[in-house]
Formats: sequence, structure tokens, C-alpha cells
Amino acid sequence: MDFDGTMCPKYQRAVDLLARRWTPLIIRMLLSRPRRFSELRATIPGLSDRLLSERLKEMEEEGIVVRQVYAETPVRVFYSLTAKGRDMERIVAEIQRWADKWEQLPLEHA
Repeated sequence: MDFDGTMCPKYQRAVDLLARRWTPLIIRMLLSRPRRFSELRATIPGLSDRLLSERLKEMEEEGIVVRQVYAETPVRVFYSLTAKGRDMERIVAEIQRWADKWEQLPLEHA
């Protein structure tokens, strides 16, 4: 990798996508298995329905997430990562490694 001081447009586009609030957390949750909308919302504290829906649509448009609809009664919808999305596993693991090493959780007040 050559960090020559110039900005790579591909890198900038990737960072813009991954820097959107909640996107990395959604990707992390989908790495383990496909999940329903309500499951994602329940596992990511503070994430609203509107923002979850918005992020999932953005990632679907980018080819990172696929939405699978099962026409049953009631209808079931699952979200899963595409190959492009699963390819971010190393990035997520590296962020987790860095967080485990450097980030300290605040002490809870008694």
C-alpha cells in the first residue's frame, strides 16, 4: 500500500460509506447470520426504525446487503450480507482488535 499523501477517490468513497452512523454496527451484526429488521433494532441500542431502514436501503443500493422476502403468513424479511459485505469481516475484526486494546469503557456510577 502506498500512502503518498494524495487522496484516493476510491478510499474516500469507502470511508464516506463506512463513516455513516450505525452502518459499521449493522454490518457487524449481520456478519454472524441473516437477521430480521426487529432483531437488528433490538441488538443495536439507540438505533431508530427510520435510521435502520435508511441504512439498510443504502447498503442494499451499494450491493453490501441483500433483502430476502419470504412470502408466508406473516411475511418474513431477512437481511444478509453479500460477498461484498462479507469481505468487510477483516475490517470489523481489526476495529474490534483496536478497540479491545485501546478503548476503555467509562466506569459506571454507583
